[in-house]
Parts: sequence; structure tokens; C-alpha cells
Amino acid sequence: MKRIKRRYLALKLECESLPTEREFMDAVWASVAKLYGEVGASQTSLALINLDIDRKVAIIRVSLAALNLIKASLATITSLTGREATFHVVAVSGTLKALYASLK
Repeated sequence: MKRIKRRYLALKLECESLPTEREFMDAVWASVAKLYGEVGASQTSLALINLDIDRKVAIIRVSLAALNLIKASLATITSLTGREATFHVVAVSGTLKALYASLK
């Protein structure tokens, strides 16, 4: 059985009001499903690792095969719960340790 390769993305949140973890993930899932459908969304293996409200940084995990799908989907998000919001990919890494080191 082949191991699934994963990547971790650090996202900078620029929004008027800070979202909850649920609101954040709902927005990301909705954008992926809108662009690629249910089948495309299921292949992403998307998971929220950390949402730091103070620094406005989110860490998500995705499969390597779906990395470009997620980046494109994040670029289409313009609002979050009715308020303007954008997410920018700050860093991509294969391990959490390296990702956190690049954020410092």
C-alpha cells in the first residue's frame, strides 16, 4: 500500500472580523466544492491543524496531489460569513516543524 504524501500550508487571514474554526473550514470546503465538485473535494484530504486568531494565521493539511487545487480554491474566497475576507498562502512545507520554523 502506498503512503499518501501530504503538504502543510500556512495561510495569512485578512478579514474584518475573526472567524471561528468552523466558519473558516466551511468557507474553504465550499470554495473547493464549487470549483471541483464533491469528487474533487474528497480527494484533497483537507484538514485544519491550527487556527491562531491572535496572529491571523491558519495551518491546513492537504494531499500533495491536490495542492494546486487548494491554492486555486483559496484564491476564489472573497467573503467569510458575509464579510470581506481573503486568504494568502505564506508557506508550504512537507513537515509541520519546517513550516513553523519558516513562520518565525
